[in-house]
Amino acid sequence: MEILVINGVNLNMLGIRQPEIYGKESYGDLVHFITKSALELDIFVDCYQSNLEGEIVTKIQKAYKNYDGIIINAGAYTHTSIAILDALKAVNLPCVEVHLSDINNREDFRKFSYISLYANKIIVGKGFAGYRDGLIFLKNLLNN
Repeated sequence: MEILVINGVNLNMLGIRQPEIYGKESYGDLVHFITKSALELDIFVDCYQSNLEGEIVTKIQKAYKNYDGIIINAGAYTHTSIAILDALKAVNLPCVEVHLSDINNREDFRKFSYISLYANKIIVGKGFAGYRDGLIFLKNLLNN
């Protein structure tokens, strides 16, 4: 099983940007956590991060026939990007949307997610553990 994990805009600033919301651990710490979790679950994982919407769209498109599922935290693009939604629909892979913070209990503009219109599951407010939960969800979904 091969899962693509996409992290979007500003996720590379983890540990620096608003640590009271996103925590003090770095993006490198997140990648290490995801990789370790995947190894324990016997899943191959490919972690990718970009601040550019078009690069994220291209990465999603390249996932077609190369991955079994996608976990995505698009950052602020979650609330603005129809292009990312359309790319997810186009590749038609199982998808989990993850957010470190609980976007439903933040600013009003963060409460709507284009990605949620496609995602099989949405995980919010669980920090790094949300990614592990996403891996478990996809493993269960794909093994049934």
